[in-house]
Formats: sequence, structure tokens, C-alpha cells
Amino acid sequence: MDESQLSERKKRILKAIIEAHIAYGEPVGSKYLAKDQQLACSSATIRNEMAELESMGYLEQPHTSAGRIPSEAGYRFYVNQLLDRYSMTAGEIAEINRTLRRKLHEMDQILAEASRLASNLTNYTAIAVKPRRASVAVTRFECLYVDSRNFILIMLFPGGTVKSKNIRLSVPVTAAQTALLGSLLNLLVAGKSADQFNLPLMLELENRLGSASALANPILKTIYETMSEVDGGDLRVEGVNRLLQYPEYADVNELRQLIDLFERKDELLDLVCARAESDQINICIGSENTVQVMNHSTLVFKTIRSGNRVLGAIGVIGPRRMDYGRVISTIDNLAFGIDHLLSDADNHTEKGALPPDSPTADKT
Repeated sequence: MDESQLSERKKRILKAIIEAHIAYGEPVGSKYLAKDQQLACSSATIRNEMAELESMGYLEQPHTSAGRIPSEAGYRFYVNQLLDRYSMTAGEIAEINRTLRRKLHEMDQILAEASRLASNLTNYTAIAVKPRRASVAVTRFECLYVDSRNFILIMLFPGGTVKSKNIRLSVPVTAAQTALLGSLLNLLVAGKSADQFNLPLMLELENRLGSASALANPILKTIYETMSEVDGGDLRVEGVNRLLQYPEYADVNELRQLIDLFERKDELLDLVCARAESDQINICIGSENTVQVMNHSTLVFKTIRSGNRVLGAIGVIGPRRMDYGRVISTIDNLAFGIDHLLSDADNHTEKGALPPDSPTADKT
């Protein structure tokens, strides 16, 4: 398929067809396009151009008497060559700022809030991905004494992820013993990966705990299990019910398969993690997705980084007939806002999440 064969008129007609189909979800005919003053073409001329675009693979005709709809190749050309930048409104940017600032203390919550915002702002299903990691270690521990049978174990992971566990004890413990446990965990366990948890480590922890040695085994087990949770990656889905608004998901079996995909998580995690090193917006249209049940869907996502470390990803899933301009702008601005907040936190400043130089902020 030679993209250089597309004249400027063909490009304008293809763009008009795709944007009309995105807006209304119906095949687009020449009579509708002839009303577009920007095209300045007769119905006959438009019909001829549409026929050529179909023969080139950019359009499809679902019925012999119907208009045309974009093919997967048509959507790809539109995204790569024809898409106009969507400028977010001041209100949309303010909403991103307010929400992300409230959740800055924990990366998991930032990603979850970002996916919720993405779903609300685009009206599609959104995802938040915490990538799999080859190895992870707790960077710091805190033990908060509650009473003689309870304390809270707080674990800080790289990238700002925080996990807390309420530890219920079968034997009594004092506040001093709880403080000692926290100190020993930072001394002996912090920085160690799960494969370094062994018998000598447990014996040394028991020995140093003295009269509270019974804490060593259950605490190490809890830490190991939590590290496994963090290692394994996670996928959160927001706004699944929004799929029901689009006729592309009217087939109950196809919809069920897509929902099953969200429940299983692994295939989507693999897809996102395979492209996690890219700094650009990832746009997977139809069969470009490695997951077969997404052949009629588009996935748009971007990874979130801190330096060279991938902290997660946020994205949107919807029909191939997607409002690409709005979706790309929303994901880009959310990713930019998170990156800006993380930079601010590192610098101990109080800048906003989206300053005027954000990727697609409305400058007017």
C-alpha cells in the first residue's frame, strides 16, 4: 500500500469519512460528504475517490448499497498523517491537576485515579498497569504499634509504591519490641530481593529480636508475600460499562471475551509490558494488538517513568472508531502531569501538575 499515491483531495475525503464515522458510527456516503464545504467536490467526484480509496485498502463497504467505513489501514493512516491535535480545556486540565495532587503520596493510587480520569474524559474504558518486575526489594520499613496484639507494618517500594499490613499477633508485644523490629528490618531485610530470603536471614532476625523472636517467621512470610504481589504486576480497569454504549460491542460473545480478558489480566499485561520501553504514545489498532479478542478494538497507552525506571502505564480501550485526537491528548496530558508531579516531589517544590507547556494544553 503506497501512501504517496494519496492526493490531497483523497486525504481530505478520507479524513472527513473517518471523523464522520467516529462521530456517528454509520457508513458515510458521498451525499453527506458533498455538503462539506471544505471538500468543494461534487457527489460524483467524491464517489470516484471513495471507490479508489476502497481499492487501495483504506475504506470498506459493509453493504453494496451503503456508504463506506474506514478500514484498519485507514485508521492507521489517519492516526499517523491526518489527525488534528486536540487541545484540552482549562477545566479538563484543572481536574487533572486537582485529582493527581490529592493522590501524590502513592503511585498505585495515582495510576488508579489517572485511569478513572481517562475514562471520564474520553468516555471509553481505561486501564492502569503496574508492570511486572524481574526483582523488587523493600527500600524502607516502618512498624506502627497499635496495642499488645496488633501493629501495622508499612513497606516502601521503589517508585513510591507503599504497602501496609495489619499484623495480628498470637503473643503479646510491647511498643519497644515493635520499634526494635522496624529497626532490624531496615538493617537486615531492606534492599534484599525475595530470592535472598533464606534460613540464615531468619535465624539472624530471630537472634536479634531476643524475647520477641517469635515475630521473625510470620513477618518474613508477610514481607515475602507482599513482595510477590508487587513483582507480579497488576491491571486495573475503569469504566467497563462504557463499552455498552458502542454498537461494535453489541455481540454478547465478543463483549464477554473482552471482559474475560480484563479479568485474566495476563495477556494485556504482556502486551503493555512488551512496549514499556517506548517513550511515545502507543496506539494498537485492531489486529495490531497481539491479543486476538481485541481485533475490533484499539488500545492507546503511555508508560510513566521516573528516570530510567518504568513505574506503570495508563491507557484507553475502545472501538477502532475512536476519537483519537481526544484520547491521545488525554493520555499524553495525564502522563505529563504525573511526571511533573513526581519531579516536583523530588525537588520539594509546589508546581502545578500541568503548566502551560503541557503537550496539548489549550494555549488560547
